[in-house]
Amino acid sequence: MQNPFPGMNPYLEQYWRSVHASMIVYGRDMLNELLPEGLLAVVEERVYVELPDGYARTVYPDIKVTRHKHLPDYPTPAHAPTATVAHPRAQPLYIEIQAEPITETYINIIEPTGGRVITTIEVLSLANKLPGTGQAQYLKKQQETIQAGVNLVEIDLLRTGEWVLSIPEAYLHAPERTPYRVCVYRAERPTVREFYPIGLRERLPTIGVPLRSAEADVLLDLQALVDRVYVQGRYHLLIDYGQPVKPPLSEADAAWVEAVLQERGLRPTQ
Repeated sequence: MQNPFPGMNPYLEQYWRSVHASMIVYGRDMLNELLPEGLLAVVEERVYVELPDGYARTVYPDIKVTRHKHLPDYPTPAHAPTATVAHPRAQPLYIEIQAEPITETYINIIEPTGGRVITTIEVLSLANKLPGTGQAQYLKKQQETIQAGVNLVEIDLLRTGEWVLSIPEAYLHAPERTPYRVCVYRAERPTVREFYPIGLRERLPTIGVPLRSAEADVLLDLQALVDRVYVQGRYHLLIDYGQPVKPPLSEADAAWVEAVLQERGLRPTQ
């Protein structure tokens, strides 16, 4: 089954970890079909540990918490008072927290000989956009990429979370603060950002991915990429189109989604 929406499918946000992984792999494949001789798109990893006070514990199953009602008491210190107390010590619960590494992937376009990075392409994740270790790591890498003179493409197809693109949100007018967006930083023009505002109801754009200074951009069709992810992942078997979109849409957008789904036969007509 094809993606029923003309642009971004808002239901995919519920399955973003899987969607993100597929976008990275399929995006690499699409780029390698288009890149000039002497350049290669590769998948890279960023690994960090998110402790339970960060949001990642509620997004990904990477934190294991075990509860023990009865564990041996810790030894009483030798200097502890020996006098009796009116109320005996309460027995606490012992909660063991096991933090496991979280791995995020992104795309680097490199020169195979020497491995010099020309362009980094990030598809933003929930951990990038919500406060915690993942967001801090992302913002650190964003600045390191820019300072190293590497081109940076940031693709944000999540309505959840904070603004973390390399262009401050304050630089944009209200109509340009769309639910989806892409920001391109070119190392040759460090004070300029190329910004693609993307509405819910429109086709995802084909964007120019910068390469080396003497080379033309390679074009990445984001709509074709998302549609491929949807079909190959068989998300029509996972998504319940009878339920409202999460996070909630505006009244007007929710009515538009309802009309699209009715037209596709995915919801009964009123």
